[in-house]
Amino acid sequence: MLRRLYFLFPDEKHAQLTVDQLLFKKIPLRQMHAMAKGVELKTLPKATERQKNDTAFQIEQFLWKVNLLLFAAALIVLVASLIAGKWFLAGLSLVTMLISYIGGKFFVEHVPHDHLTEFTSALAHGEILLMVDVPLYRVTETVEYVEHQHPEARLDGASWMVDAFGI
Repeated sequence: MLRRLYFLFPDEKHAQLTVDQLLFKKIPLRQMHAMAKGVELKTLPKATERQKNDTAFQIEQFLWKVNLLLFAAALIVLVASLIAGKWFLAGLSLVTMLISYIGGKFFVEHVPHDHLTEFTSALAHGEILLMVDVPLYRVTETVEYVEHQHPEARLDGASWMVDAFGI
């Protein structure tokens, strides 16, 4: 799993210079994606439709809803099994609820999740969003490099992404 870093740039020239320098730092072009609204991107690597539609956010929402449904179903089974005196089923329901809770808590606390909806205003004002996908161990290095080389760039968040799905 990679981390997606979101950088905002005032114009394409600054974003392209950053892309060129990140290529020199051995970040492949396929791991950089740019998008803008009302601005034609001529030289930057364009984001795919999946990235523009924020498919990662949709997957995250789907998994969260499934987790909530699992917890609710286990709670209903717990109450029914306690009324019926089925202690094994009650224990199994409690274990299911505990796993659901721990999974949700881990996701909320440990997986960064900024999404494109947070950049609507910046994109509407003509800024360029550059998404850079890097392994976890290169996040600090990449952020420090971009911030040091390009003070006009603004790191506005990070999220998870799975390279295999192209999202």
